[in-house]
Amino acid sequence: MAVNNPYAKYKQNTVETKSPGELTLMLYDGCLKFIKRAEKAIDEKKIEDKNTNLIKAQNIIRELMVTLKTDVAVANNMMQMYDFILSRLIDANTNNDKKALAEAEQFVVEFRDTWKEVIKVDRQRRHGAGVGSRS
Repeated sequence: MAVNNPYAKYKQNTVETKSPGELTLMLYDGCLKFIKRAEKAIDEKKIEDKNTNLIKAQNIIRELMVTLKTDVAVANNMMQMYDFILSRLIDANTNNDKKALAEAEQFVVEFRDTWKEVIKVDRQRRHGAGVGSRS
């Protein structure tokens, strides 16, 4: 028998109504959340928590790699960057390397911020200048 959990249903509906761009943004934000948790776990010498969070961050990067449409030239550069981020996350996990973690975080932040701009420009393009611009 399934449990009727209103929060779980809300969360599922939230994801299901997002555009592909918004879902990608959610992945970047999730990756950053797990990186921050891993950094805290390294500081607190909580190895299991560090590992759990870095595995989650790695899985997000892998998902971004798998779903990347490689039919455009920029995608190949993105794939190389994702591969680099993944390698830094693995180094951070295996060596408790906060420098590697910081490098990965820096690139994920740049991707996330760029993606936010892409979504913003796309919305402006699709929906016009705004409500007050009727002629």
